Amino acid sequence: MAFAADIYGKGIRPKNIEESGKQATIYRQDRKLLRERAKAGLQVLQKYPLTDSKRIAAIGYCFGGGTVLELARSGANIAGVVSFHGNLDTPDPNDAKNIKAKVLVLHGADDPFVPEEQVQAFQREMRLGNVDWQLISYGGALHAFTNPEAKNNPKGAVYNSIADQRSWQAMRQFFAEIFGK
Repeated sequence: MAFAADIYGKGIRPKNIEESGKQATIYRQDRKLLRERAKAGLQVLQKYPLTDSKRIAAIGYCFGGGTVLELARSGANIAGVVSFHGNLDTPDPNDAKNIKAKVLVLHGADDPFVPEEQVQAFQREMRLGNVDWQLISYGGALHAFTNPEAKNNPKGAVYNSIADQRSWQAMRQFFAEIFGK
């Protein structure tokens, strides 16, 4: 069973990329607020009668990918997080020591929005935090590689069907590992 969290708040529904970018910027600039919103969504899920509290994971795409990483950095008691083409940076890399979840990052190796320096900093952060983590980079994949609507975007957000399929399989394998068959 899957549930979605509304990070932006009641009634806030961006209608285009510009509006989505404005909303995301609010939370990217205030990670404390982002973590609070993500944890509030998690708390609602945990109270749901059909929820098995030992079998909770969070996945996110793009802004949501960065959000699930921040949820993990907050110390949330969940089994795993999966970030698809999300941002990897954080204001305080020392927060990795709070991570209890296993982490899977599925990344477009040629993503212009997540430069190599950010990837390297993320890897250092995970190592120093002693986190159980994986990062898979898909060669030739840009940002939004899982989104079939991302076509010929000159800014570097383009669908890649092979990376999309491979990343989905990697997530399924990750879940099989952390939850069993």
